[in-house]
Amino acid sequence: MFTSIKELVAQAEGTTIGEIMLRREAEHSSREQALADMQESLNVMRAAVHKGMEGVTSHSGMTGGNAQKMHQYLQSGHALTGDTFLRSITYALATNEVNAAMGVICASPTAGSCGVLPGGLLAAQEHMLCSDEDVVLALFCAGAIGLVVANNAMISGAAGGCQAEVGTASAMAAAALTQLRGGTPSMCAHAMAMALKNMLGLVCDPLAGLVEVPCVKRNAAGAANALTASEMALAGVESYVPWDEVIEALYKVGQSIPLALRETAQGGLADTETGRAWKRKLWSGGWKEPASV
Repeated sequence: MFTSIKELVAQAEGTTIGEIMLRREAEHSSREQALADMQESLNVMRAAVHKGMEGVTSHSGMTGGNAQKMHQYLQSGHALTGDTFLRSITYALATNEVNAAMGVICASPTAGSCGVLPGGLLAAQEHMLCSDEDVVLALFCAGAIGLVVANNAMISGAAGGCQAEVGTASAMAAAALTQLRGGTPSMCAHAMAMALKNMLGLVCDPLAGLVEVPCVKRNAAGAANALTASEMALAGVESYVPWDEVIEALYKVGQSIPLALRETAQGGLADTETGRAWKRKLWSGGWKEPASV
């Protein structure tokens, strides 16, 4: 068992972080069952991406259709950046738009941050032409990172701001991408730390209290950040602040963020003129949140 990134990396010497997490999960069932369960999670992620790119709209009408626009832009040949980057942010948008439209997603680590991990990994899989088996092991790597963050800090926006949700998802994706590309466990840890550092202080300020704006687009930013951190780690760049100290900083910053900026829709973007208008429209006009997903 591991309780820190330092312990996790030490245990992964000679193997991968994903393998260490897989062995841990297999203790509760079997290796075959753990792999099958993670493959199912991957299947859900891929289905959500495809559905989102077809075009979905949320019940509130606040979000939807942007993944479809990004997909068309990707195919136009006029992009500033490369295909892997564009696919990553497109897939992240698609997944989180499906979440906003009450579709089926895989929380990773939360529903509000569900687009970051599939955005990065599925785009990387297409670029590298690697197998589902490799991606599944990368998902176990992501799970190990998420477990350590959850046990030592927080992963919910209500507890610690969006840094805890999209920030953790981005850190998980950065480590997973690094493992998928053949990076060492230490490189994965550095990617995690750099991704998380880049998102420290990010507040949770959803318009009208719905996980839509700015959440959907922040998933795209989280995927882009994960790619950035992974590329740096693979190049040999290291986090100056030790891995577990970065997670400790996440916890302390999360505790310092005012309640108005922790998913209460009382501050930040939620308290703009537009944010207040959406709140009046949705909650004062008789609109009701769906009772079931």
